[in-house]
Amino acid sequence: MNEIENYLIPTYTIDCDSESIKQKAQDVIKDQGEVMERAKSLFYFVRDEIKYNMYSPLSEIEDFKASKILQEKNGNCIQKAIVLTTMARAVGIPARLGFADFRNHRITSEVLEKVGTDLFIYHGYSELFIEGKWVKATPALDREVCTEQRFVTVEFDGKHDAKFPSHDLDGKRHVEYVKQHGHYEDVPFDEMHASWAQVYGPDFKTSHGNQ
Repeated sequence: MNEIENYLIPTYTIDCDSESIKQKAQDVIKDQGEVMERAKSLFYFVRDEIKYNMYSPLSEIEDFKASKILQEKNGNCIQKAIVLTTMARAVGIPARLGFADFRNHRITSEVLEKVGTDLFIYHGYSELFIEGKWVKATPALDREVCTEQRFVTVEFDGKHDAKFPSHDLDGKRHVEYVKQHGHYEDVPFDEMHASWAQVYGPDFKTSHGNQ
């Protein structure tokens, strides 16, 4: 098995062999042949049909299982990236998870009070292998949330990295990336929780509003 093939196999959380994932993925791509078109269709499905939920639970490994997230139709950035990665693998597109830390300059006072910082660590996104290269895709915030909050909606053309913009629709600072953690074949559950405990405290159990 070569390195690319590693990003096509199922895991416990990236359960691309589950019937619900396979069926929904096929429904979304509608027999599209081009990899780029398949990837775009999957991205927009996850972005808008899996609703963003900043308080989605993250304490158990089951909270990161793609078929469970798909069934519940909501999740935070990591969970939505897991669904996109899993559905891509289900239709033959090599896919992996990526993680980064960023400062959220549009953080609400409610979330800031809870976590004590505007630094969001282990923000999750997908990386899809399209036409010989890896392309980042960030499906976290659905269009409805972006419209309500005056965020710039992330668009994906299958050719260029789709990341959070630095400013919102009103020109105010929004996302400032500060560190990349690299890519992973599977969810780095223990690594994430150890880092969250260090930054947010040992009682951290659920999402802190991570985009």
